[in-house]
Amino acid sequence: MATDINFLFQIPEYSFKNHPKSDLLAHKVNGAWKKYSSKDFCEITDQVASGFHALGLKAGDRIAMASFNCPQWQFINLGAAKLGVVNAPLYANITAEEYKFILNDCKARVMMVENQELFDKIHSIKDEVESLEHIFSFDEIDGCKHWTEIQNLGKENPVPEVLKENQSKADPNKLYTLIYTSGTTGNPKGVMLSHKNILSQIDAVQKILPIGESDTGLSFLPLCHSFERTIEYFYMYLGTSIYYAESMDTIGDNLKEVKPTIMPTVPRLLEKVYDKIMAKGADLTGIKKALFFWAVDLGLEYEYSGKSAWYSFKLKIANKIIFSKWREALGGNMRMIASGAAALQPRLARLFTAAGIPILEGYGLSETSPVISVNQFNVQGRKFGTVGPVIENVEVKIADDGEILCKGPNVMLGYLNRPDLTKEVIDDDGWFHTGDIGKIEDGRFIKITDRKKEIFKTSGGKYVAPQVLENKYKESSLIDQIMVIGEGEKHPAALISPNFEALEEYCNHKGIPFNNQEEVVKNPEIIDKFEREINKQNHHFSKYEQVKKIAVLPATWSVETGELTPTLKLKRRVIMQKFESQVKAIYQG
Repeated sequence: MATDINFLFQIPEYSFKNHPKSDLLAHKVNGAWKKYSSKDFCEITDQVASGFHALGLKAGDRIAMASFNCPQWQFINLGAAKLGVVNAPLYANITAEEYKFILNDCKARVMMVENQELFDKIHSIKDEVESLEHIFSFDEIDGCKHWTEIQNLGKENPVPEVLKENQSKADPNKLYTLIYTSGTTGNPKGVMLSHKNILSQIDAVQKILPIGESDTGLSFLPLCHSFERTIEYFYMYLGTSIYYAESMDTIGDNLKEVKPTIMPTVPRLLEKVYDKIMAKGADLTGIKKALFFWAVDLGLEYEYSGKSAWYSFKLKIANKIIFSKWREALGGNMRMIASGAAALQPRLARLFTAAGIPILEGYGLSETSPVISVNQFNVQGRKFGTVGPVIENVEVKIADDGEILCKGPNVMLGYLNRPDLTKEVIDDDGWFHTGDIGKIEDGRFIKITDRKKEIFKTSGGKYVAPQVLENKYKESSLIDQIMVIGEGEKHPAALISPNFEALEEYCNHKGIPFNNQEEVVKNPEIIDKFEREINKQNHHFSKYEQVKKIAVLPATWSVETGELTPTLKLKRRVIMQKFESQVKAIYQG
């Protein structure tokens, strides 16, 4: 391994020694940014490690954590690692039953929560988790111990010799953390990752994404997801400052304050940014509106090479008068945006890159730590519509049925307590079966076409890959989410969750009453509009793939209401069950 460290618990000291800075981590407290230096980071993580020891924890024990991103998250995470304690970070928006299953599965002794709501949820199931001894919170909550009690215990009872001994016995190939997959069906699975798994990512990615001490990252994707978490290890190792957004609602304001140079995100958030930009453009009038859409159309034609000098000249003008405002809205310093966790519409990558904001789409799974491939900062290592070349030291091959297989130091140790499931996905030759269908273009760029389990067969015997269709149909500003269905049926159909904000604007423009969501989706004019939106894209697909019928639903799909996973993927089984009557009406009507 080319990194200068062998364990993730070495990151705080490595960062301080090689990249000393005053704002390694920062978050908002009472309206002002509170900054922690790399020296602070070393000291606090040592205190946390000693504090956990004072609580009776030892190497190999497990803790769990559910919180929005903040410096305390990393203090607990790497403090636990210094003692050899395994952290199982969890989403803050799952059910009490899911928390109960996971805490029992990993036998967590300590649970860290962010706020009152999470404390109440965990407290309600505490008696059903035999291993759980302590609950600590990041917010001040009556009846709950504050996380600083761990820190203060460590200050009063430092055990540097214990930490040193534990670390000297550590094995980079053994369990470091548990990542519980949100999953679209069944109970979550505990992905076991080692130090080596994650450090192999830092080793490979630092060669293709040039960032360092002068860079700043804005953090808002859940740290319990391996994508954001691995990126933050990458930041800390290279001395990149991490500023934690106050909430998902304040990202716009935080971008302008922090002026980050790099930002990881998921496609759904980029789609929302795009929709807002388009809505503002539509509100313009006269020459301003004409210039706006001229620039957008120009951006949608963007290629990494092969465009004429005349095109480049026009793009310079578009960048100066239109796209410069887009960059200002992102803080003005954005060098790159890393996109992962789901498929990105190629037009968004093309348009934002044309606007001077390169979007580097990557691919991977929690089981692969997570990166398998990524579009590189160097334009020779990028291709629109793909997830880039395979990273160094990782092998990929395409199975006979089109499934992407992966082998390398990034592949997980297995699923906790589930050797049966581990055997299903890692074959005897060490190949991890991703469950994704894809191909390799130009001998090096991976293109994902769908999830293996989501492809369905119509009654005519034709196979349909729903994700490809869904991504295209979502180009309509009126469609927030869409699920293509049709297993065993004569033709594909679709369940549509509208973008009700955009739909209300459309109704106002057309003089169509919008009293409530239930009524508006039954309006024949609205149903006709959505059918036209679908038909507008149907020509991109073969006749047997085209959506023939739709159901426009009065519901906004979300994580909270159960239709989406925490990473905003469709829970197809749940959606089919919830809207069973609408599905029946489509095919029996």
